[in-house]
Amino acid sequence: RKAAMQGDAEAEVNLGSFYFSGHGVPQDYAQAASWFRKSADQGDAKAQLNLGIIYEFGDGVRQDPALAATWYLKAAEQGNGVAQSNLGALYDTGKGVPLDYRRAAEWYRKAADQGNARSQYLLGSLYEQGKGIPQDFVQAVTWYRKASEQGDSSAQFALGSDYFSGHGVPKNNIEAYFWFTIATAGMTGEQQERESRDRDAVAAFLRPKDISKAQERAKKWFAAHSPQP
Repeated sequence: RKAAMQGDAEAEVNLGSFYFSGHGVPQDYAQAASWFRKSADQGDAKAQLNLGIIYEFGDGVRQDPALAATWYLKAAEQGNGVAQSNLGALYDTGKGVPLDYRRAAEWYRKAADQGNARSQYLLGSLYEQGKGIPQDFVQAVTWYRKASEQGDSSAQFALGSDYFSGHGVPKNNIEAYFWFTIATAGMTGEQQERESRDRDAVAAFLRPKDISKAQERAKKWFAAHSPQP
């Protein structure tokens, strides 16, 4: 706190994070926003990102997606991958900025190139739909696969769907079942129930031994991708 009171930008954003999460201090979104703003005004990209999030969702401040976009842009221009992804999502939905799939794709790509799994999935989705960029199923699969390997369940399901339909890859029901199995394990509630039905529908096209092989592969995938202690 002392360093923050003396204007240290890193200390300010850290104090803001403590207030936002209630870590060591009473949770106070307004105080969090105040400290993020002090740091953001000094050019701290993490604070600019956090301030954008606060304005997008209205935590401690009046909800203002346009102002969120302004702060995301400041952080994104400094190379912050999460800010680039969030800004892309605003353009993708027309929230706080004009709907613009081309700009959405540009910001998703910047974040995706830094390894942001969510942007890799969303960029793949734009390729699959041909929104803002030429439709390209092979590129869609490429980005879905990158995000899938990082554990993004939406990308995993999309990759499974492309294997089932033969979009961007040769049709392969075993691969479809494998990725559907991985995807549904990371889902909850109604989404898990809905996508599990799709997985089971694919199983109807497979021999029991093919299902067993896919399930065994899934177990190995989970073991290889589980967090290390």
